[in-house]
Amino acid sequence: MEPTTHALPATPKQIAYARLLALRNQTLLPREIQQDRRSLSAWIEAQARLKPVSGANRRPTSKQVAFAEKLARIKQRAVPDECFRDKGLMSKWIDGNK
Repeated sequence: MEPTTHALPATPKQIAYARLLALRNQTLLPREIQQDRRSLSAWIEAQARLKPVSGANRRPTSKQVAFAEKLARIKQRAVPDECFRDKGLMSKWIDGNK
């Protein structure tokens, strides 16, 4: 007889930890991975190795801010507040106002 392999369901602890890692790493936790203990375990291992996304890494650089403020003075408009919290938004604002 051949051994049958049944996927074991993920534990509630695994799922809770995976959700924390997904939030920390700002990534999606695929639904299909949550169904299988081994798949979820591998996903957790990979995500745990990643460096967390820190707020400082997402903030615009001082050069970006200075350039945006210079553009804002020239164009006589304000830089939106959310641009000061996210370098990607700041970059888009700068590109749109050159």
